[in-house]
Amino acid sequence: MIFNRLISPAVFVSKVGYRSVFTSSKPANPNWLRVGIAFGTSAFLWGLLFRQNSADVHEYKVRNGLE
Repeated sequence: MIFNRLISPAVFVSKVGYRSVFTSSKPANPNWLRVGIAFGTSAFLWGLLFRQNSADVHEYKVRNGLE
């Protein structure tokens, strides 16, 4: 009985309907230059990470006589 009282306001709100926070009146037109720079920077940093990891693994193998 108590559980039904807690749930009933949420059910009422969802049945009535409301405007979503994520909807807008006009379609979004992103700034493609900034999007490209963001993705390019991310790809560059991931490349540096993988290169550094490969160098570290190689150094580990040389120091421990695994190669």
